[in-house]
Amino acid sequence: MNIEQKMEKAIVALENKLLNIRAGRANPAMLNGIMVSYYGAMSPIQSLANITVPEARQLMIKPFDRTTLKDIERAINEANIGITPTNNGEIIILTIPELTEERRREYVRQAKEIAEEAKVALRNIRQEENNQIKKEEYPEDEEKILLNEVQEVITKYNKIVDEKLKEKEEELMRV
Repeated sequence: MNIEQKMEKAIVALENKLLNIRAGRANPAMLNGIMVSYYGAMSPIQSLANITVPEARQLMIKPFDRTTLKDIERAINEANIGITPTNNGEIIILTIPELTEERRREYVRQAKEIAEEAKVALRNIRQEENNQIKKEEYPEDEEKILLNEVQEVITKYNKIVDEKLKEKEEELMRV
C-alpha cells in the first residue's frame, strides 16, 4: 500500500474521533459507538432508531420498534456521554447542555490528544517507509531523495492534522 493511502487513513480516523467530541451543538455522530441490547444481540443505536436534530442543541431518537425505547435509554445512560435522556413513551429527547468554559477547555485538551495520536500514527508510517527504503539498498543519492520525499509527505499530512485540530478548537471555543 502506498504511503499516501496509509496517511490518508490516519487522517480519516482522526476526523472520525474528532466528530465524537461535542461542541455544544447536537450531532447524531455523538451517539456513534453506543450499542443497545436488542433481543440478546448488541446493535448500534443507529440501526434501531431514527436520529434527528430538531433544534441546534437537541437530538430526537425515534425507535423503529417502540419496545426498544427502554433499552435505548439504558444504553445512553450507560454510555456516560454526559447527557440525560428524556423518554416520553414514543421518543427519546437528548438536550445538550451549554458548555462551560472549563468543559470547553477539557474538550480542546481531548482534541489535542487525538491529534497527537494521529501524528504518532503518521510517524510510524514514515518509520516503516524509511526502513523499507533502507532495506532495498538503493544507491546513496537515490536513497536520500526517497527519504526526503517521505519527509515531504509526512510534513504535508502533519499540516493537515494541525489544520483539523485548529478547526475543532475554534468550533469548541465558539460561544
